[in-house]
Amino acid sequence: MFEFSENTSLDAEGEILRSIEYARVMALVERNIERAAPLHALDFQLITPVGIALSKEQYLGAIAAGGLVYSFWEPQHIDVRLYNQAAAIRYKSSLELTFGPHHVPRAEYWHTDLYEKRNGLWQVVWSQATEIRHQT
Repeated sequence: MFEFSENTSLDAEGEILRSIEYARVMALVERNIERAAPLHALDFQLITPVGIALSKEQYLGAIAAGGLVYSFWEPQHIDVRLYNQAAAIRYKSSLELTFGPHHVPRAEYWHTDLYEKRNGLWQVVWSQATEIRHQT
């Protein structure tokens, strides 16, 4: 049923997805909701590192209002798994943000996102971030 591309680094669709994710991250850091909104599906949901589920409206609304501000977000290489009209992406990043009165200092995170191709356009549907805690 599923078509899986073994070598997604050479796959044009994989490169498109990487470009979309980099553009989405940039739009969120710049608080450019006009650019960010179409990249998120209507039924988008983010699961934050502390386990809070945010809808598209809640997430982009918090960014637009200044309640959630990304001061730094630098993705590393994005791995892509492509399955017909869906794709999973995963990457590490360095991230720093302020959420309400809480400043979250720069740390490393794993990001896992599910994209679906809807009406010919890739949109992120689910997103989850997990902080990387280093053993001491």
